[in-house]
Amino acid sequence: MAFDIRQFGAAIVLGGVAVLGGCAATSPQVASGVNVGADRSSAFPDITAPVHAATAQMSNEEAASISARMSGLVSQRRAGTISEADYNREMLELRSLAANHGADTLKDIEN
Repeated sequence: MAFDIRQFGAAIVLGGVAVLGGCAATSPQVASGVNVGADRSSAFPDITAPVHAATAQMSNEEAASISARMSGLVSQRRAGTISEADYNREMLELRSLAANHGADTLKDIEN
């Protein structure tokens, strides 16, 4: 009785198919189109559920608009067409937005 590598390989493949078939048979079915997140009803959660952002990211247009606003303020300041007080007020508003935006958005997400 000689050792035959083909029989050994076939046994491993069949064993793997049996194990994978058993896993597939026990996974719960989720209705299509419904994002319920990870299904934690069994021992193995469903990690294939699509995940969506809680809030939208700033668009390129919004970023360009804010950048243009800041550049415009700097240009107006250099040209002397805006007072120092107006410049500081506008910059304070933008800095406040930068400092508080993350916390404000997190509050919106949690509520």
